[in-house]
Amino acid sequence: MSTYRYLGRSGLQVSPIALGTMMFGGPTDEATAQRIIAHAEAHGINFIDTADVYQKGTTEQVVGRAIRADRDDWVLATKFGNPLGEGPNRRGSSRKWIIEAVENSLRRLGTDYIDLLYFHRADFNAPLGEAVRAVGDLIRSGKVRYFGVSNFRGWRIAEVAHLADAEGIDRPIASQPLYNLVNRSAEVEELPAAAAYGLGVVSYSPLARGVLTAKYPSCGDAEPTRARPARTSACWRPNGASNPSIEIAEEIRRHIGERGISPVDFALAWVFNNKLITSAIAGPRTFEQWEGYVKALDYRFTAEDEALVNRLVAAGHPSTPGYTDPGHPVEGRVPHVAAAQEE
Repeated sequence: MSTYRYLGRSGLQVSPIALGTMMFGGPTDEATAQRIIAHAEAHGINFIDTADVYQKGTTEQVVGRAIRADRDDWVLATKFGNPLGEGPNRRGSSRKWIIEAVENSLRRLGTDYIDLLYFHRADFNAPLGEAVRAVGDLIRSGKVRYFGVSNFRGWRIAEVAHLADAEGIDRPIASQPLYNLVNRSAEVEELPAAAAYGLGVVSYSPLARGVLTAKYPSCGDAEPTRARPARTSACWRPNGASNPSIEIAEEIRRHIGERGISPVDFALAWVFNNKLITSAIAGPRTFEQWEGYVKALDYRFTAEDEALVNRLVAAGHPSTPGYTDPGHPVEGRVPHVAAAQEE
């Protein structure tokens, strides 16, 4: 196992791989999830990432049962913010919902405290100050040890840090952006902002929702199935044409050739080759996928590898020109007159 790293400017040390659990209790049954978690712990992984919304709460229950015997050995992260039921106040970042969401997560996880609580995404119209004060109260109560942000732009990272200063609590210690070699958008401001304000970066989707496994020969020739990325993935253009990400994955597969490594090894190693990354979330569906993630820690990236990726995808850009993740819309255009909808 690689050396543990301090998470941001905190004294908390985490493994370079965080075990992502989004599939647990859904496509990944509980027995397989327990096997993966046991294997992770045996190989020195001490960082596990979940969220209240995963499998509508079932994932937290599965994780809680699996780590209960040695709970204190794990750095347990969960998140709030996404909808969990009907009604406007069963989501977002109001004081009401944050406290309720944390109480529910603690019950599902079967624990007295959460090591790292993330804002899952920005609540664009809600006041950040109220949310930071609510998290501060949870930290003071002992129910939360540290907090972080996920999918926050650079200016929001700065604002949360300043609000924490004003509240008299420690700043957030972690930022969780989407980051992989076919979507380098986070390099523009999210990663530098995290470094400037003392947040470690725990990136997610290192395989670009499976695209970088190089197992999808085409994304435009058929409708998505369980074996293909969804239409919300960066793998799809609006017109259904094959995305450059597929071609890049094929180019990487050719590049690694007979080296005895897989595209998964290469994609994860590229993420780890950035000094601004503390840990990367590996979210397996099967035990075999998890074994592949762990093996990737053995590969050492080369200058030739780095040059190849820079040639294929420009720093700070996604591979698909003009692509914007629909889950993270551009906020800087608020027209007085909205565009007419196309039929």
